Amino acid sequence: MEQMQFRLHGPWEEVKEKIKEHNIELTDEDLDYQPGREEELLERLREKLGKSKQQIKALIESISYNSGKAG
Repeated sequence: MEQMQFRLHGPWEEVKEKIKEHNIELTDEDLDYQPGREEELLERLREKLGKSKQQIKALIESISYNSGKAG
């Protein structure tokens, strides 16, 4: 299985707040993340958002880079 490491442009706490602004139904518990445990976060968000892990990873990274691609 491919390891899903994030390429973040900034600290997770800042990225997490941007994600919560983008999707207000997500909680701190939903977005609990520890480096090396990406799969756990992706699985939680997959269940909550109904998107694939690849889509969620792309969303997180695009929000991190604030590229306007999120959504």
